[in-house]
Amino acid sequence: MTREGARDPRGTGGTGGGAQGEGSSGASRAAAASSRAADPEGPEAPGGGSGAADGRGTPSGRRVPGARTPSVAPAAVPVPVSGPAFAVAAPRPVIQRVSVRGQVLDALRSALVAGDLAPGEVYSAPALGERFGVSATPVREAMQQLANEGAVEVVPNRGFRVIRRGARELAELAEIRALVEMPVMLRLTRTVAGPCWAELRPLADATVIAAGTGDLARYAESDRVFHAAVLALSGNRQLVQLADDLHRRAQWPLAGAPTRRPRADLLGDAAQHTALLDALTAQDVAAAQAVIRDHFAGA
Repeated sequence: MTREGARDPRGTGGTGGGAQGEGSSGASRAAAASSRAADPEGPEAPGGGSGAADGRGTPSGRRVPGARTPSVAPAAVPVPVSGPAFAVAAPRPVIQRVSVRGQVLDALRSALVAGDLAPGEVYSAPALGERFGVSATPVREAMQQLANEGAVEVVPNRGFRVIRRGARELAELAEIRALVEMPVMLRLTRTVAGPCWAELRPLADATVIAAGTGDLARYAESDRVFHAAVLALSGNRQLVQLADDLHRRAQWPLAGAPTRRPRADLLGDAAQHTALLDALTAQDVAAAQAVIRDHFAGA
């Protein structure tokens, strides 16, 4: 009989026995995993306490300086509910960041209203960045936004040119604003009670104060805030945004016009806000309509 023939036919059972051993070992591991899953807090870390509190991680997800990075994600915080326990991640801290681009955009808009950026002139992003103490990148982004709004146009390899506008464009904007805002304000005159209008009194007063300073940019901002607050009582956010965009465009200076409006003009415009608020509070539709017409006629 050859050597192969001398092999015990049960030798194949050794392989089967090995498989049985591995199956037994796999079952043990599965049982251990099941046991760990049944205990929502998991095994205690050496020295006491859970792994999330042993210096390898923090509940907020921030890594402690000098600590090892865990090879697995920190255990979720168990929340008791009716039925099986569910785990939710700990809330992350909210970090507030101030947008440099937003600040530059506000500064550019104020400069446009005040006439510091003259119609027809070309301004480069690096030069404006030096003026505002920032890099050219946020200036380019802000100027691109103004280009989208129609305040400036891109001049390749040079910068941005402030759009020259005439009296006709300003009159057209005033007409559109009246068509959008007047029907809403007259409806609010009939439907909104006096106490609601009283809350807007500080905003009307703010326009009078700003007009008294002669600061055109400050007045323009308070003017827009007052109109937006009145229209917001309609509950139509799209209307408020549309009206605000039109209002902002109407505040850009005309080509060849004086860079500063006389203080008397600003005070007269602000006084109309107070008169309008008085008519709205009294629910006097006729008076409100007359004030609104005069207001947009002089816009």
